[in-house]
Amino acid sequence: MRRTVVLNVVGLTLDLLGNDTPNLNALMARGGACSLSTITPAVTSSVQATMTTGLTPRDHGIVGNGWYFRDLAEVWFWRQSNRLVSGEKIWEAGKRIDPSFTCAKLFWWYNMYSSADISVTPRPMYPADGRKIPDVYTQPAGLREELNARLGMFPLFRFWGPFADIISSRWIADCALHIYESRQPTLTLVYLPLLDYNLQRLGPSHPDLRRDVRDIDSLCGSIIDQVQRDDTRVIVVSEYGVTDVSGPVHINRVLREAGLIQIRTEAGRELLDTGASEAFA
Repeated sequence: MRRTVVLNVVGLTLDLLGNDTPNLNALMARGGACSLSTITPAVTSSVQATMTTGLTPRDHGIVGNGWYFRDLAEVWFWRQSNRLVSGEKIWEAGKRIDPSFTCAKLFWWYNMYSSADISVTPRPMYPADGRKIPDVYTQPAGLREELNARLGMFPLFRFWGPFADIISSRWIADCALHIYESRQPTLTLVYLPLLDYNLQRLGPSHPDLRRDVRDIDSLCGSIIDQVQRDDTRVIVVSEYGVTDVSGPVHINRVLREAGLIQIRTEAGRELLDTGASEAFA
């Protein structure tokens, strides 16, 4: 079976391709391009589960990036166990067709306790003193120390939060190339989040976004150039696009005005009190 690398460049749309994307343009010229229809909800966890199973959220069960647990009166986001995703996964189908098929799933979500042969995903350490220490979870477990020794600690705070930038995507790209060369997987799934940060912070028309487009194109180019020497197929996908809007719809403000939302004040800041609220978004 021909080796394949799938680059999930979240936020990428055909509208962003142009003078700033010579590497992606060249890949498109050698192959082709088409628009993908996304799903509802168009959020990371749901879309990735659809891509890896071919099912819709009603069937694979990932109906959002988190769930509200009514019995706990708590919202839990970003669960990690792949056992939450119903349906046959693409790597399971590949192995059913060809027992020698292997898959490396790198930073795609629901990546703990997966049936994929190789997994790497963010998994911070939370010691008793309340700190949050960057780390990753890997399968096989020994890969974690190998990556830390080769690439340094995963830059978690450049992956999530206000300082998120290209540093995390570069680490992921380096990780992907190392695993591609050292483990030779049949299918390599790579998640590159850079574009999503400023698309959501600044919007698609902000001039600073062009720098991100150039950076992600360069990063993709480094992967494409290396893997295509082996006649590996490269597929670039995106979970969703971000477009300009004329004005936001503040759903929770409307619900609050209707008396359906309750809040509590902590250290001068208002926080949603989910268990005391009749409805919230």
